[in-house]
Amino acid sequence: MKFLNLLAAAGLCQAHTIFVSLEAGGVNSGVSQGVRTPEYDGPQTDVTSQYIACNGPPNPTQPTDKVITVTAGSNVTAIWRHTLTSGPEDVMDASHKGPTIAYLKKVTDAKTDTGIGGGWFKIQEDGLSNGVWGTERVINNAGKHTISIPKCIPNGQYLLRAEMIALHSASSYPGAQLYMECAQINIVGGTAAKTPSTVSIPGAYKASL
Repeated sequence: MKFLNLLAAAGLCQAHTIFVSLEAGGVNSGVSQGVRTPEYDGPQTDVTSQYIACNGPPNPTQPTDKVITVTAGSNVTAIWRHTLTSGPEDVMDASHKGPTIAYLKKVTDAKTDTGIGGGWFKIQEDGLSNGVWGTERVINNAGKHTISIPKCIPNGQYLLRAEMIALHSASSYPGAQLYMECAQINIVGGTAAKTPSTVSIPGAYKASL
């Protein structure tokens, strides 16, 4: 992923973003229910940090006991907001342009697994298309980030990592702003027909070309 060979620099802007809730089967889980949300909406900028897996200091996330049931082969929607209390008109500053991405990681216990390390596989990526970035499409869609859950994967508990990357300050490292949170999900109805190749987070992203 060319734009994930992150060139980055400097100044953090005010209008950041948080993946606050997950919609599955037409039902919204509720803010911070089944999604490990922070109180602060800031980015991660160090691609070598363990906290780019599911976020963390300087944005400590809160645990949640909820695991959201998701049907393999269906679409889910990550809901993004500027803060935990923002409305759909306040997602992220329009200057924050870049790709949206989603990964899954199969885990034994979605409530306790940190997400750090191997086992992640990408299931969605929306970059620059017809002059419009993936983040712009999410902003223009009231913060809705649609993610297709593969039918071919095994049933069980997973972490779903939804991410938006802002490249407006990405002229030197570290400056690209990575926004991510992890949802705790239990996938049902999968066929287990395929075993996806996986990457490590941190490790999947590089600081330079």
